[in-house]
Amino acid sequence: MKISALAALLLLSATPVYAQQPAPPPTVVPPVVAGAAPVIVEKIKVHSPALEGNLEGESADRDVIVYLPPDYKSHPEKRYPVVYALHGYSISNEMWSNEIKTPQTIEGAFATGTKGMIVVLPNSRTLHNGSMYSNSPTVGNFEGFIAHDLVAYIDAHYRTIANRTSRGLAGHSMGGYGTTRIGMKYPEVFSALYIMSPCCMSAREAPPTEALKAIEAVKTPEDATKLGWGERATLAAAAAWSPNPKNPPLYLDLPVKNGQPQPDVLAKWAANAPLAMIDQYISNLRQYHAISMDVGDQDGLKTDTAKLHETLDTYGIANGFEIYSGNHVSNVADRFQNHVLPFFGKNLVFDGKK
Repeated sequence: MKISALAALLLLSATPVYAQQPAPPPTVVPPVVAGAAPVIVEKIKVHSPALEGNLEGESADRDVIVYLPPDYKSHPEKRYPVVYALHGYSISNEMWSNEIKTPQTIEGAFATGTKGMIVVLPNSRTLHNGSMYSNSPTVGNFEGFIAHDLVAYIDAHYRTIANRTSRGLAGHSMGGYGTTRIGMKYPEVFSALYIMSPCCMSAREAPPTEALKAIEAVKTPEDATKLGWGERATLAAAAAWSPNPKNPPLYLDLPVKNGQPQPDVLAKWAANAPLAMIDQYISNLRQYHAISMDVGDQDGLKTDTAKLHETLDTYGIANGFEIYSGNHVSNVADRFQNHVLPFFGKNLVFDGKK
């Protein structure tokens, strides 16, 4: 993992990590499956009306990687379920494809028994390195991009089974947060969720004052790109959760101003924490056919992931939960091939049949 990604992850976590951590486990990449048929890879641009007019100047034309099953072209009459997979903070969809080793892991999953499906990786990287998959006048309506515009485009341009029972949503880290957030709000769009090491589950205290001083000194968006990873992660959260159209040049409010905590801003951040939001969306979550989540035993996000699992259990919502041996990124490729895609292979509807 890149230093910036790891550091930003810790900043976005609910619980700071101060103690010395054990040596990171080796990265687990599944071996190439002999004889696996190649998938078809298409790199496209998708225009999102939901992102038009955002104050940050984020492009409404988003890069998207689409993986089509090996038999897509040879069986023109066949339609397929779709899995939308969301990347984490400080990386793009291209960078995440390198982490999860696609298309190799998709081909491996299909070759070892998972039914063929379409897999879609959208790019939600922004000026401050991450959209938080939230709706904001500053950064743009990324919930709308994923749940409405992207789904509509894929259904219109590919042979999908255009029904919620044949759509799944997955994501890692910030993408796990996005999967949780969007999943809670859009059960009419998706029927299965796989949440990987989600960040930002709990409400948090204000970032260190020293970090905020550097941010308050920013005069232009270009200045913001020169900040350290911690400051940029704070800006990403503020752009998503405490936007302010009357506060240029970044159009956001920080949780500390002139060295003083801002309770109103912190309350907005807390309102965007899934563990604080979840009780009002229980009826939506009951509509899902299947929900599963996982996290590494050396991941600082383990505690809050377990809390999410326990909350669903408290409400009697069936969900899978696994703590595996690994840290935040060491096993993502293995998990994607051998757990995430097989989960959707079992829980989405294929041509009218499971």
